[in-house]
Amino acid sequence: MLLVALTGGIACGKSVIGRLLLEKGCFVHSADTAARGLMSPGTDVWRAVADHFGPGVLSEDGTIDRAHLGAIIFSDDKERAFLNGLVHPLVLERIKEMVARLEKEGRHTIFVSEAALVVEAGFARFYDKIVVAHCGRDIQVRRLMERDGIDRRKALKKIRSQLGQEEKLRHADYVIDTSGTLAETIEQTERVYAQLVQDSELKCK
Repeated sequence: MLLVALTGGIACGKSVIGRLLLEKGCFVHSADTAARGLMSPGTDVWRAVADHFGPGVLSEDGTIDRAHLGAIIFSDDKERAFLNGLVHPLVLERIKEMVARLEKEGRHTIFVSEAALVVEAGFARFYDKIVVAHCGRDIQVRRLMERDGIDRRKALKKIRSQLGQEEKLRHADYVIDTSGTLAETIEQTERVYAQLVQDSELKCK
């Protein structure tokens, strides 16, 4: 099974590409969803987050207030590093377990992990191929402002908390530019998918 990382900056269109690859028959895994699961009430990660950041990071129902936590980690490099160091290794562990199970089942030939921080976490070497979604900075800022309902200053703070798009692109085997229309993104994704199919066939020979 070909292991693919789908990464890119925040609000650069990873989820759209992930849905398209899912429709093509790839198994698509969301690292963000996995991280949320790890922080469910009562888990070891949940306790570690609550102990470290204090009770203010919890909602009334005991779940982690992601907006509050996000405000902290996007403003403090050390706190962001703490959370990433806590969560990322466990997410990769879950991915490895899932890959092992899927390979035994033999129903999929391409596994795609939609993960924003593959390069930052140092996990790029785990994957056979890396697909990077990117777009122009102005487009990225506008999309993030609209998606999260925030102003330009907060959007830029979030963007700058991540590795720059240029650095992510240096790790790319394939690039999808989502700056244009949805039709253009679909066309590029289809071309990349065709390449991934070939890569999968070569790996499985």
